[in-house]
Amino acid sequence: MNENEELLTLIHDNTKMGLSSAKKLLELIKEKNNKIKFLLEEELQRYESFYKKCKKLMKKEKLEPATSGLLKKLTADTAMKMEVKKDNSDSKIASILIRGFNMGNIDIEAKIKKYKKEASKETLKLAEEILNFGKKQTELLEAYL
Repeated sequence: MNENEELLTLIHDNTKMGLSSAKKLLELIKEKNNKIKFLLEEELQRYESFYKKCKKLMKKEKLEPATSGLLKKLTADTAMKMEVKKDNSDSKIASILIRGFNMGNIDIEAKIKKYKKEASKETLKLAEEILNFGKKQTELLEAYL
């Protein structure tokens, strides 16, 4: 796997997990009066946009996304469901989201640094957009803690 492919695969997995998590959390709190819903809805829209951009770049590079990660997704969904069932406060949801953003940001930042000379400018730009989005969202979410 070349550097560009590796970074695109990471972006694909990151955005797919972000989409899945945002949808799941919105579903879990749809009947609740959480103030954080609007941030989750914005997050979902942004991840949809990032996911589409990533798919377009992968198509351009003639890459097929791997279909792995099912166990990781199921584990994350189950853990999220249990946490929200115990405590569905905005503070708890913000905490869950911040952990997710931090994990994604660490991975993406490391790959950007590692492949900044080898990956395409388009791929790096998308990775940096996602990284900046994650940092901004983390700052916004901290207000709910």
